[in-house]
Amino acid sequence: MISYLDNIDSAKKMIYAFYALGVLFVFKVIYPAVSDTNITLWVLNELIVFTSFFVLSFSFDEYLGSKSNYPITIILTAGILTGLLFVIVSVISVIFAEDVSYFDSAGVISNIVITLFSFLIAASGIFILMAFKGLFYLRQKKDPASFYYTMIIFFILSGISTSLKEIDAGMNYVHDAIFVVTILLILVNSVRVAWIAFLLKKQKITLLGISIIICALSGITFSSTLSGSVFYEILFRFSPGLTNILNLIMIYGCIYFGVVFFTALFHLPTAEAFDRKAQEVSSMMDLGKLITQVFDFRELAETITTTTTKVSNSDAAWLVLQNSEALDLVSVNGIGYLEADALANAVCNTENRDLTEPVILAPAALRNYQSKNPNPNFYKSLSVAPLKVHGKVSGYLFAARSRDVPYDEEDKKAISAFADYAALAVENAKLIQESIEKERMEKELDVAREIQYKILPRETPKCETLDISALFIPAFEVGGDYYDFFCLGDKKLGFVIADVSGKGISAAFVMAEVKGIFESLSQLNLRPAEILRRVNEILKKSLDKKTFVTAIYGIIDTNTGILNFSRAGHTPTLIRQNGTVQKLTPPGLGLGFDGGINFNDSIKELEIKLNFNDIVILYTDGITESQNELNEEFGLNRLEKILEEDNSASIDRLSNKIMTEVTTFSSGKSQHDDITLVIFKWISKN
Repeated sequence: MISYLDNIDSAKKMIYAFYALGVLFVFKVIYPAVSDTNITLWVLNELIVFTSFFVLSFSFDEYLGSKSNYPITIILTAGILTGLLFVIVSVISVIFAEDVSYFDSAGVISNIVITLFSFLIAASGIFILMAFKGLFYLRQKKDPASFYYTMIIFFILSGISTSLKEIDAGMNYVHDAIFVVTILLILVNSVRVAWIAFLLKKQKITLLGISIIICALSGITFSSTLSGSVFYEILFRFSPGLTNILNLIMIYGCIYFGVVFFTALFHLPTAEAFDRKAQEVSSMMDLGKLITQVFDFRELAETITTTTTKVSNSDAAWLVLQNSEALDLVSVNGIGYLEADALANAVCNTENRDLTEPVILAPAALRNYQSKNPNPNFYKSLSVAPLKVHGKVSGYLFAARSRDVPYDEEDKKAISAFADYAALAVENAKLIQESIEKERMEKELDVAREIQYKILPRETPKCETLDISALFIPAFEVGGDYYDFFCLGDKKLGFVIADVSGKGISAAFVMAEVKGIFESLSQLNLRPAEILRRVNEILKKSLDKKTFVTAIYGIIDTNTGILNFSRAGHTPTLIRQNGTVQKLTPPGLGLGFDGGINFNDSIKELEIKLNFNDIVILYTDGITESQNELNEEFGLNRLEKILEEDNSASIDRLSNKIMTEVTTFSSGKSQHDDITLVIFKWISKN
């Protein structure tokens, strides 16, 4: 039955308890008093009473189980119910005025009232016993169930033996023996009060007062249940066995809370130390949560100093972080900012002082530092604990007291342990900030990459006489390479390929500027050399001395196949005609190197007539300067060889072949420069 009741939910337990009590109530109204002349009714009465309150105890146990982590709540509940029993005893004594003969002539109404009183008394007693069970199991390392249930069994046996004693006087010795054993079990189980050690000092003081009250109330109630009193007569007529169990519960209350009182009293001297340790552990757990939850570095620093003041019982605390130049005061609590900064610098900048381990400074050492302050708040003791992560000191946690109670070794250990947690929290907060900043930069770079790809041509121009292929692969999120095409009218196609010195964001900004310049000047239909001269005139005003741009600008007549182009310091142009590869390198300085006569004179034009199947390749140095694991460059010769050996009809295949060879060659090393490749193939047989 116990196993069955343990496995059902609380709502069903309460329903079963009401059913059982309902049956008991009806039975007691019909048969209000047990009679030793009718053994059957006597046994039936005890069976119904014991079964009803046995089921009710499981409902109480379910409720108290949810309060098991709050011992003071359970004790207050037990105290209130003990007080309720005392009030009931007093009321019954006043109402019935010790007139025991009244019960022999009681009517139905009186029977109902007496039954309700008995119900309330019995239910309160059972609830108190279940409260004792909750306290009995609290904070136990080993399962004490065998001790507890042995005691409960003897409670029940004592109740049964009481009933048997009333039927057969020869059972007195059995009843007395069981009663004595039950008292011994109560004594043994009453010493299981380990939970008291885990209470705070204030809770232990509260417990002392409650224990005295419950002991007194239990003792008074027990004396009222002795034979001869009105209260005893009511309970005895209700159930002799339950009367005995109630007596044992009151004895249990007196003994148990007597033990609780003296145990709490003996724990008071160490209560303050326990409170402090508990607060340290709780604060470190809170800080452990902050390590993963707090992203705001300032909020974390303020939490560290506030908690340090509380944990170490200090008057002030402040946190400084070590940077390359000086100490950075990030948070203060209980002290002025200027005073904390001056004191921290004075202590940390003192020669011949090792602050890689926690130190405690006495008043004599502090007086010299604080006397330099115009309005010093003289501290009597100062503790300094380094914030160390992976053996490296990243800052210091200070705690100070102005009272004549210096820090001891325990204080130093506590502050040091807290500083270790604080160091992890600070380091984690920094990493989180760096991660957030990195994520923000990556998002910005993603936007920049999208913008750059929008700047480049989405597709190559479509011509009947010319096939065009182009690709761009940045070394980083964004790059400084650029290529473009311009429809110039009269069947002429302008093109440009450029390479900005440098990489990354700065090169990408210059590339965007270069695009705008070429796009504007190309509409003037000028010769390629003149275009580059004008581009140089514009760029020399905006580029710094360390930045330059190499470029090739040309114009192809898509009717005649005439190609005119000029080169401004860019890589050579390759052309394959009749199976022979030539390297074309017309003179010209890079854009931005020189803004005067030297640049203008250096720029020359080159004109070529394209024939059927002629191929022109424009590229940036990201291809020829790609390196393998031996730091060897791909070089121009390998590119020329690919062009010589290629027999494919498609320039897209040629482009893929070039990139495959470059990628295979440099597979052991990451790409270090942007790659741009533009290929023209003349397909007209004119």
